[in-house]
Amino acid sequence: MELTVGELIGNFILVTGSILVLYLLLKKFAWDAITNILDERANKIANDIDTAETARKEAEELAQKREIELSGAKQEAGQIITDAKELGQVKGDQIVAEASEEAKRLKLQAEADIQQSKSDALSSVKAEMSDLSVLLAEKIMGSKLDKEAQSKLIDTYLDELGEA
Repeated sequence: MELTVGELIGNFILVTGSILVLYLLLKKFAWDAITNILDERANKIANDIDTAETARKEAEELAQKREIELSGAKQEAGQIITDAKELGQVKGDQIVAEASEEAKRLKLQAEADIQQSKSDALSSVKAEMSDLSVLLAEKIMGSKLDKEAQSKLIDTYLDELGEA
C-alpha cells in the first residue's frame, strides 16, 4: 500500500488543518481557563513560598528572642546567686561580730562579778578580822574599844597588810 504524493499532501493538509482547528478551538474556549489555572497555581506557589519565608524569619526572630531571654535569665540567676552569697557573707560576719560582742560583754560581766565577789570576800574578811582584832585587843588591853577607835585600828592594820 503505497501512498501517492497527492495523498501525502492531502493527508498533510488535513492533519495540519485539524491541528489548526483544534488550536483555534482550544484558544477560543479553553486557553483562558488553562492559563488562569496555571496562573493561580503559580500565584499559590509564590504565596506559599513567601509565607514559608515569613514563617522562617519569624521562627528565627523568636529563637533569637528566646536566646536573649535565656541569657537574661542566666544573668539574673547568676546575680541572685551572687547576691545570696554576699548576703550570706554579711550575715555570717554580723553573727560573728555579735557573738564576739556577746563574748566580750560576758567576759566583762564575769570580771565585774569576780571583782564584786573579791570585794565582798575582802569586806567579809575585814569584818571578821575586825571582830577578831577587837576581841584580841580587848583581851590584851583588858578594856573595850569604842567603834571609832576600833575602825581606825582595823583600817591601819589592813593597810599594813595590803602594803606588805
